[in-house]
Amino acid sequence: MRASNVTVRRRLFTALMVGTILFFALAVRLAYVQLWKGPDINKLAEESWRREIPVTSKRGEILDRNGVQLAYNISSPTVMAVPAQIKDAEATAARLAAALGMDQAAILKQITSRQMSVYLKPGGRKISLEKAKEIKEMNLPGVWVTEDNKRHYPFGELAAHVLGFTGAYNQGLTGIELKYEKNLTGIKGNISYLADAAGKYMPGSTDEYKKPLDGLNLQLTIDSRIQQIMERELDQAMVKFQPKHVIAIAMDPNNGEILAMGSRPGFDPGNFQASPVQNYNRNLPIWMTYEPGSTFKIITLAAALQEKKVNLTDPFHDPGSIEVAGARLRCWKRQGHGSETFLQVVENSCNPGFVVMGQKLGKDVLLDYVSKFGFGKKTGIDLGGEENGIMFKPSRVGPVELATISFGQGVSVTPIQQIAAVSAAVNGGKLFKPHVARAWYEPETGELVEAVQPELVRQVISEETSKQVRETLESVVANGTGRNAFIDGYRVGGKTGTAQKVVNGRYSSSEHIVSFIGFAPADDPKVVIYAAVDDPQGIQFGGLIAAPLVKNIMEDTLRYMNVPQRKDQLDRKYVYGDTPIAVVPDLIGRSVSDIYEDLNMNFTLAKSGTGTTVVNQVPKPGSRVDQGSTIRVYLSDAAPPPPVPQAGQTPQ
Repeated sequence: MRASNVTVRRRLFTALMVGTILFFALAVRLAYVQLWKGPDINKLAEESWRREIPVTSKRGEILDRNGVQLAYNISSPTVMAVPAQIKDAEATAARLAAALGMDQAAILKQITSRQMSVYLKPGGRKISLEKAKEIKEMNLPGVWVTEDNKRHYPFGELAAHVLGFTGAYNQGLTGIELKYEKNLTGIKGNISYLADAAGKYMPGSTDEYKKPLDGLNLQLTIDSRIQQIMERELDQAMVKFQPKHVIAIAMDPNNGEILAMGSRPGFDPGNFQASPVQNYNRNLPIWMTYEPGSTFKIITLAAALQEKKVNLTDPFHDPGSIEVAGARLRCWKRQGHGSETFLQVVENSCNPGFVVMGQKLGKDVLLDYVSKFGFGKKTGIDLGGEENGIMFKPSRVGPVELATISFGQGVSVTPIQQIAAVSAAVNGGKLFKPHVARAWYEPETGELVEAVQPELVRQVISEETSKQVRETLESVVANGTGRNAFIDGYRVGGKTGTAQKVVNGRYSSSEHIVSFIGFAPADDPKVVIYAAVDDPQGIQFGGLIAAPLVKNIMEDTLRYMNVPQRKDQLDRKYVYGDTPIAVVPDLIGRSVSDIYEDLNMNFTLAKSGTGTTVVNQVPKPGSRVDQGSTIRVYLSDAAPPPPVPQAGQTPQ
């Protein structure tokens, strides 16, 4: 049946309308894509074509508290290749092999890989500036020299365990470098270019450079001068005593800032691979745990004084041992100290006396103070690898355990816990969180970004009790077992420690850890120093080995810090073998023939110059020095200069 003309026209009209609508919709869609979405689509297309060559950001510098650079970057470019852009792989590999000292086959394999870009390893990473210039001048298609840098530690081993080190890609691996990786590393930039599907460079396209964001500079609480003083003494102790380890920490007791921290054996963070793994993967001052021995008695003393369980003038008799629940616990002095006061119990480090202090406190109270002083848990110092130490569970503490805890046996602590706790005992009773980060700075402008504030953990004892602890420990140094830490002209307090090591589950009779913790000035502490020597050869007593070690660090540190010397210190109690102190007489203006009678047996004389009259002398008059020291006098026939008038005096 044939369709009528009307039907045909209707069908044609319908088709025309549908076609028009479809065309209009397509036109609208095309306009939408071209005009509205065009920029976005072009952006997506460009992103799919764009290739990036990373540009490393500069790692932030690490500075000491005075701005001395402890770790910084030196320029060390890296060679990379874009395989798709290389035109003659064989020739390129040959030239690069000759320049980089690499195997040609190894380079050829890398530059013909299917990767978008490759770093030429190992010879192409962190090359010299001269080598980088040489490779750039080759103008090899597809070979790029990118900006890179490597870490440099100008002082070698100094503060190595605190600083840590970085890996092949300048990433932090240990120490501060790892702890603050995010802030130090910054954000990488890049050089981007357009390439086709095969990775070949698109002629006429424009390269783009995105500047990297450099890492922040970190200022530490460490003082490099105090660190040098400390590490000098650590090195000498290693030579003199041949121990397994030596550990030391110096801290500002008033805010928890670590002024110095070190241990031996050490390592060079710029060449850590040259040292045994155990030298660099453990920071002993925060990782090593051991029984503290008598330095822990400071905690028992502080708790007993705070709870008013003892009076330092109360009498005590030490027969050399004390029996607790059927166990006989001996004093280090086998024959005992006899009749003494509790002040002398501390001076003499008398074990039975501290057992009585612990018994007066009781298990619950003593363990509560041990916990409040921070033992049994991490201090939270901003360094990785800190250990908790080991404490008895209260349910497992019987009379014998209570007694041994009282004098520092049967518990395990870290050096950082000890110095934090003793700082709290002598600074007015405040336990601070130790820290090594002091401030962050913007690298380009030097603007302060963030200052790290001291963190007070808790008030442990009262100011009055802390004052008693300070005075008692000053007496230990003047009159007791800490006499070898006495420094003439400075008020020093402290406590010795000698602890048997546990070997194969039993106390060793031959291996000890000897230690000393000291602070100064005793009436207003500015620094607390702890040192421990692990298994020294020969005599193994903290008062003979660790106390002089701390004394040497302390004396030079106090002088460096310009802490004034004073005369109002306790006089040192002298025993056989000690070197007495003598006051230097005033010899200036006198005839050289008349001064010998003033020297007696106290000094030796050295002369410089010609003449018969003393015009100057070293040491100065009134100085306190070891008996037997040398006084050097300077001679002339001219009259000595008149003395400088003091305040309130009229010049002559």
